[in-house]
Amino acid sequence: MKTADSALETTMRPPTQFKDQLLNQADKEVYDVLVIGGGAAGLSAGIYLKRYLLSTLIVDKGKARSHWMQELHNYLGLPPNTPGRDVLKQGKSHYLALEGVYLNGYVQTVIDEGETFAVHVQTGRKSPSVAVFRSRYLVAASGIIDHLPKLVDQQNVFDYAGYNLHVCLICDGYEMRDKRAGVFGSSESSFEVAFHLGWFTPNITLFTNGEFEVGEALRDRLTQKAYKLVEQPIAHFLGNNHQMTGVELSDGSVVQLDAGLVSMGSKYHADYLADIELEYKGGNLVTDSMNRTSHPRIFAVGDLKVGMNQVVIASADGALAATQIWRDIRQAEGTRRSPLMSTA
Repeated sequence: MKTADSALETTMRPPTQFKDQLLNQADKEVYDVLVIGGGAAGLSAGIYLKRYLLSTLIVDKGKARSHWMQELHNYLGLPPNTPGRDVLKQGKSHYLALEGVYLNGYVQTVIDEGETFAVHVQTGRKSPSVAVFRSRYLVAASGIIDHLPKLVDQQNVFDYAGYNLHVCLICDGYEMRDKRAGVFGSSESSFEVAFHLGWFTPNITLFTNGEFEVGEALRDRLTQKAYKLVEQPIAHFLGNNHQMTGVELSDGSVVQLDAGLVSMGSKYHADYLADIELEYKGGNLVTDSMNRTSHPRIFAVGDLKVGMNQVVIASADGALAATQIWRDIRQAEGTRRSPLMSTA
């Protein structure tokens, strides 16, 4: 009997050999499902798909949003100091142990061919090449990345992002309770989060970084709450050992803080779907209760879809999408078939 360890050892062949073999087979195989993104949602989908005996390829460009989350404080069953990268590492190992196929690459475009999708994937950085993979179903799990304050020294921002410079009120509002919190916005509407953050702490200072004007109506609301408004550009963040303690402004003055919340919007990584007509709400894909989009064979999971941006929600999204795809295939074919890839 093949154990999980032996399956993992077989699947995790030398990267170059495995990659070359996979790319050479690209035009000869049709996967049941191609998952775009190897974050919590994509890995969860991949694990469930393999447990349903469906041929599955995950294409991941790396650095999922949860990768730089230093501690997952609200994930049931895990110690509250578990880094997001540990969850992803374990999820990838689980998927590979089920003999799932995994490729580091960047999805350029997806073309709907009718019964299959043609997914154009770029691999390699120094000498990039493009291969076309085909699948019957597609799971979009490529997520989003948060916009951060733009400073001359951007590394200064990265030193604190994911530690006590947060990007999610739902995830980390508790971490800011009764602390001196800074809210870093990109527009008047982005400052609305401050009034929700007020549930956790009354000590709030809002920063425009000199990038936009604040109207009288919003100023009045801030005054009523006794929130402070700072409109000067930020020179740099202050702190030690990844713990932000405040900001120094362009005039040399310092604002002391205990935590920060960035509310500057996000980049949605779904440009590869631009040629397929889908229903959106804002930047998010609209899905049904099983995460099916307006296209019957495209599912969206995690931060790409309308809903809460939480690791635990993303994991559930992957399970739901995989289960519905299995139901579709099972109902269409009526009997179990070989879990190996079908011939194009």
